[in-house]
Amino acid sequence: MIKSFIDSGVLIYAARGVGELAEKSLSILEDSNREFASSIFLKLEVLPKAIYHQNISEIKFYETYFESVFYWEKNINKIIELASTEMGNNGLGAMDALHISAAKLLNVDEFITNEKPNKSIHRTQHINIISLYDL
Repeated sequence: MIKSFIDSGVLIYAARGVGELAEKSLSILEDSNREFASSIFLKLEVLPKAIYHQNISEIKFYETYFESVFYWEKNINKIIELASTEMGNNGLGAMDALHISAAKLLNVDEFITNEKPNKSIHRTQHINIISLYDL
């Protein structure tokens, strides 16, 4: 099994289901050879906006995904500590750094993002970053 951490953009593309990136995202989420890893920060990034806009299908999609997550990083203080280092060392934005840090703590095999290969998230070390653009 491949332990995968899915970035918010991948989930959003999959939930909205339009275009090539949505198809790639759904293919990853439907892969039976994967187990998913996450943290509360990912939930906080995707769910509130769908709830605010009362997008019931998107809410259900995210809830179904989070119910399928097998590995949860719950040490929020450690995630934040690592994220601070990640931002300083690699110039990542706060949410990307929080996700990368949770993924590192969970020892994932891969971090799948919709960020293009020239974006700062690809500067991170010690974790395999895969862009939908490279698939």
